[in-house]
Amino acid sequence: MTTLLEPAVKPVTRRVTTALFPIALALAAYTGFRLPSTWPVTLQTVSLADGFHRRFLIGTLLRPLALLAGYDYGFFAAVSFLILAALLVALGIAFFRSRTETGRIVILGWLLLPTGGYLFHEVGYYDQVLYFLLFAALCALNRDRPYTASGLLVLSVLTHEIALLTVVPVFGLMLLRRYPFRRACALLAPAALAGLVVLALPPTAPGAVDRFQRTLAAARFPFRNDALGLFARTQAESWQLYSIADVLLYLLPILLVVLGGHLLLHRSWLPLAVIAAPALLAFGGWDEARWGFLVISNFALVLWLANRELKASQLGALTVVFLLLTHIPMPYFDGSAPREISLVGRPHAVGASR
Repeated sequence: MTTLLEPAVKPVTRRVTTALFPIALALAAYTGFRLPSTWPVTLQTVSLADGFHRRFLIGTLLRPLALLAGYDYGFFAAVSFLILAALLVALGIAFFRSRTETGRIVILGWLLLPTGGYLFHEVGYYDQVLYFLLFAALCALNRDRPYTASGLLVLSVLTHEIALLTVVPVFGLMLLRRYPFRRACALLAPAALAGLVVLALPPTAPGAVDRFQRTLAAARFPFRNDALGLFARTQAESWQLYSIADVLLYLLPILLVVLGGHLLLHRSWLPLAVIAAPALLAFGGWDEARWGFLVISNFALVLWLANRELKASQLGALTVVFLLLTHIPMPYFDGSAPREISLVGRPHAVGASR
């Protein structure tokens, strides 16, 4: 059966994808680039020493420097961009070291989809740390260092508990492909156990939120009360603030497209759970576009990790999947919108007042 990329065509295709990568990256940056929001930056300040028992790893590591910087916003913004840069380097390595042209096409498609701009827009959010740690763990697996990889996944859970529904399933899939079932479970167990402990503990020590608000206020840090309020609310109280059904209805078209697309391309069932797992975050919070971004990202990751060259018909199916995903809105935070590629302003409707 003729594959999409015959040996004579492959060098040409590789040159084309290589030329397109910086263009796709630049378009993604243009579409979504902004300074880090004060919401994720506020979350970067919380630490174990200040009485926070969730999402504390980064803040704990940064705390000595944050104290020296006087909790300056610029310090945390710089850290946010360093994390984004590290993730982009990992993405570039994944692109240029991809063993298949299909892997390169998947990365290009992900960058050109709304997900590319969303990556730059969510600078500062811990999602970027989680996926960087996942890339590091997969690299450790490739170098036959499974215990190092397992430890990196534990760090991801301590960074943010949503790792349990985003990067941990991807890591588990790769473990099952590489090791017998029992050993795969043993290597995944530390991250799962760490997640259970984090979720079982109270989010903060008594009075920690109020004390830390006073600390940040004294440092004139532009913190978000609603971000710190996450640690003071129960999950039941959070459910009263939004509609889980509305979030799931937003995610449903994305799930139908990516899950159907995966079955068309690979006809394997286990990866479907890995792709769909971030949708369960609808029961944890109201950031529906963010959860959609993570579902599509896991879809792209599963395709890239499959390490298979697509046939022409399969590439056509993947193109249709990508085109469908461009028609699903992915709203940005704080009411902002993606930048449009246009040299003129929006045209006025006929008859509209000027």
